Amino acid sequence: NIQLFSSYLLKLSFLPVVSPDCPWFWDNLTCWQPARLGEVVEVNCPELFSQFMSEEDYELGKVSRNCTPFGWSEPFPHYLDACLYEEGNSTHPDMYYVSVKALYTVGYSTSLVSLTTAMVILCRFRKLHCTRNFIHMNLFVSFILRAISVFIKDGVLYAKEDSEHCFIHTLECRAVMIFFHYCVLSNYFWLFIEGLYLFTLLVETFFPEKRYFYWYIIIGWGTPTVCVTIWAVLRLHFDDIGCWDMNDHAAIWWVIKGPVLASIMVNFVLFIGIIVILVQKLQSPDIGGNESSIYLRLARSTLLLIPLFGIHYTVFAFSPENVSKRERLVFELGLGSFQGFVVAVLYCFLNGEVQSEIKRKWRSWTVNRYFAVDLKHRHPSLASSGVNGGTQLSILSKSSSQIRMSSLQAETPAT
Repeated sequence: NIQLFSSYLLKLSFLPVVSPDCPWFWDNLTCWQPARLGEVVEVNCPELFSQFMSEEDYELGKVSRNCTPFGWSEPFPHYLDACLYEEGNSTHPDMYYVSVKALYTVGYSTSLVSLTTAMVILCRFRKLHCTRNFIHMNLFVSFILRAISVFIKDGVLYAKEDSEHCFIHTLECRAVMIFFHYCVLSNYFWLFIEGLYLFTLLVETFFPEKRYFYWYIIIGWGTPTVCVTIWAVLRLHFDDIGCWDMNDHAAIWWVIKGPVLASIMVNFVLFIGIIVILVQKLQSPDIGGNESSIYLRLARSTLLLIPLFGIHYTVFAFSPENVSKRERLVFELGLGSFQGFVVAVLYCFLNGEVQSEIKRKWRSWTVNRYFAVDLKHRHPSLASSGVNGGTQLSILSKSSSQIRMSSLQAETPAT
């Protein structure tokens, strides 16, 4: 049997390799499988057209190509005629997706720069090192990783515009999708931790922040690891198709979608609870001010909490996947990409504690630089010795305080 099988393989090795007349073809919308001369290949309308038409019409749309001696023919009917024949619909899908992609690219780039700057500031100043800011820093890192993962995913999935796009199912591509889902999940969980920490801070007067912080680390980075690992194992065994970028298997997709919806729902409950607590505290008799100032402070506190908690995600969080897809993409991808920038501005750049620390460092650097330059020009011998600007500053401050006290005594009338 082994000899017969080896002789069969030997015969096959001498047979000519017959290649298809029309090879794999990617037209930036659909992958066309290889075909022989004269063969007609028919495919369904690409999924992106479902954003611009009803679900029933989308399922009926078909596009064909013929394998000719000169290669693939033009699609017939054309994509716009076969997949966009609803009356009054004049939006071109290519322009729509290009606009959305440009919008979220600008958003994630802006967020990436602002969050990186905020991270440098919080790491640089030791007086800003506390549990609250450590949680903010982890949230900033999750936003940074999410932006980076989006850029990597776009570079891997949409960089190929030839037939190689049809074969994107490598290990590297799937690793990119795993990394992308991990970053998204981590971002949602750190938004949840921000809400949980603030709620605990308002409810409990004394609680061990450091001990809780270790649990926050486990929840924020550990839980997404477990979820993504389970999702990857299920995809490998039950839905191992392509680059794992399509989520046609709903049960497996809920391993990722379920924790995201759960974090959004719990954060929404915490958000309502915090608003109730703020109302009670602002209406307390110990709080001064009139009614308008109280509601103004409440509105400002509420607006600050919305980007921190990610409450805006509840707009489309529980809607079906096939409802308002265009608005969903613009809202979640376009506007959601600027969330990192808003969080960095509100909780770092506009933070009073951060601003005072930066001002203090700036004044110290300016004064030291001034006295160093002044000392060098006026007293070259002292400039080369061990006397520095800080010592001169302390001496000057003591002498100026003595002069100020003597002048006050002189101006005070005798009793």
